[in-house]
Amino acid sequence: MKMTSIKMKKILEERFQNPDWRTSFNRDKDIFRVEWKDTKQGISITVPNVVAKYEQRGEAAVADLEYHVKEALKIMNVEHVLTGKEKNIFPVIRATSFPKKTKSGMKLIYSDHTAETRIYYALDLGSTYKLIDEEMLEKEGWTMDRIREISIFNVRSLETNPKIDTVADNDFYFVGAQDGYDASRILNESLLEEMKANSKGELAVAVPHQDVLIFADIQNDTGYDILAQMTMKFFAEGRVPITSLPFIYEDKKLEPIFILAKNRPTEPKNTKGDE
Repeated sequence: MKMTSIKMKKILEERFQNPDWRTSFNRDKDIFRVEWKDTKQGISITVPNVVAKYEQRGEAAVADLEYHVKEALKIMNVEHVLTGKEKNIFPVIRATSFPKKTKSGMKLIYSDHTAETRIYYALDLGSTYKLIDEEMLEKEGWTMDRIREISIFNVRSLETNPKIDTVADNDFYFVGAQDGYDASRILNESLLEEMKANSKGELAVAVPHQDVLIFADIQNDTGYDILAQMTMKFFAEGRVPITSLPFIYEDKKLEPIFILAKNRPTEPKNTKGDE
């Protein structure tokens, strides 16, 4: 029997029964909402999206949704502190299009990184993490410099065991620890310098999504094409996509590059036509 939005709404009502929560359903927008009764903070779920996932994966899709929504609700209802949790503060890389505020209007703290990426800061809570906002910082009298220093120190302490794959005489290294901070390792400057020192050709770096960091030791023009296809594929498949543009690492700087088929990469530049 085909799953409908109304049937899914009933399933969700059963899954999110809790005396401290209120559930509601907007028929016009097909949105199911779960929120805390006292604070009205909650999660809105687009039901047709859940139906589509259910048709692909069955009960596992609903169970996955239930877990993540309950974790998010739990985080909302706890006052998180930074002091004493210094070892649990990490930087996370996001696209520059990522929101600068939470849905409840809190300003998230962030630092500029590249033209394609931005650095946000997270408090690791074990199975998930909470992005740090200005209010958390102000409450504890912390500065941005302190957050930056602590988070970068912590990301340097993470293990990096890349898997290597050689294609058409180009070496590709994949970091995928699945700890939520794979892309964040791009901020480990000593790692970048080590990879640069050991590269035979030009070093390119890519963070197509949160759970992978790719290094490419490019030794011929084919390497650029392979990297472009690889980065686009990872970007399309990632749960938290970041950027499909790789970077060239040179002089301790990351420069985003466009890779044109069968050509070396080019950086966008302003050109004037012949007059």
